[in-house]
Amino acid sequence: MDYMALEKKFGFEVFPKREIVIVEGKNDILWDSEGKTYIDCVAGHGVVNIGHGNKAVLEALQKQAERLITCPGIFYNDTRALLMEKLVNITPASLHRVFLCNSGTETIEAAIKFARLSSGKTEIICGMRSYHGRTMGALSATHNPKYREDFQPLLPGFHFSPFNNFEKLTELVNDNTAAILLEIVQGEGGVNIGKEEYFQKVQNLCRLKDIILIIDEVQTGFGRTGRLFACQHFNLEPDLLCLAKSIAGGVPMGAVLCSDKITEAVGKHGTTFGGNPLACAASIAAIDFILQEQLDQKAKEKGEYFIKKMQNHTLQRVREIRQLGLMIGIELKEKSQPYIIRLMEEGILTLPAGATIIRLLPPLTIEYENLEKVVKSLIKILK
Repeated sequence: MDYMALEKKFGFEVFPKREIVIVEGKNDILWDSEGKTYIDCVAGHGVVNIGHGNKAVLEALQKQAERLITCPGIFYNDTRALLMEKLVNITPASLHRVFLCNSGTETIEAAIKFARLSSGKTEIICGMRSYHGRTMGALSATHNPKYREDFQPLLPGFHFSPFNNFEKLTELVNDNTAAILLEIVQGEGGVNIGKEEYFQKVQNLCRLKDIILIIDEVQTGFGRTGRLFACQHFNLEPDLLCLAKSIAGGVPMGAVLCSDKITEAVGKHGTTFGGNPLACAASIAAIDFILQEQLDQKAKEKGEYFIKKMQNHTLQRVREIRQLGLMIGIELKEKSQPYIIRLMEEGILTLPAGATIIRLLPPLTIEYENLEKVVKSLIKILK
């Protein structure tokens, strides 16, 4: 069966495809339809923190599917309640309530609505080079013109400040500022890492001016950066925390954690599939696995191992390597796409993050042996 031809024929394409058909995965390894293996440093754009085919998640899905797959939010549910309790217990102390949905962009949409409803204000300040999603609200908060220009006019009231520049951010604050929405590490924007002083000043400003602080950890959450949540690097206590991607071991899910500053929105927002028992069961199992295996600490150690290995070599094509845990960006002096394709030919799957950056988001469970292979392949093509 020519699956590639079928997808080309019937798919309404929105993705720039690579010419392989992925059919199976186990931990940090993927197989294509021809039987070739790849070390996965894409991990579903940072979804598979616990590895492909995680046994704990598979067992949880099977048990829950035998009992109940879906349950709308108009009823209470046991599995949903247990997940909400767990999320509140592992996130910053400022967060007490949970809204469950299906994706990262949905968490941003919800956070925008919750911030406007709670504050009575309409304007939101975001970071330059930010990426928050592709639906109309999330796209309005996304900076890159290539995502925005074909869909104007977007929602009014969104402003952009240079990342890590507090003085420029303060110039945008006014009496109608509802929220400041930021990523701790800008993933799609180039793996740009936030500075502690900047975020502390932003948090203090939000408290002083009664502005809602929204932190987008859709990609950085659940151990990716070497802490369970990246905001913990800087002791931040946001009013809204957006989580998704790796929250449920690969099952689609998102969550918005809310502080007491956020007004409950009965009748103001909703979701059909969000918080369904099947996804909740997968999330409980995935989070338990992350905690039991201390994957945040392992991400820290493996990230440091990777950097140490790379720094042993002079790489003429590399301008800079930015890394926090196992969130890695290699900025080149030229376009990155040809090297991403060469890495794929070497059996390594990676991502771009802008025109000149190779981004690596391997499972936090990646074997050191395979991490070493990734380093050797990178050195081979970049030296």
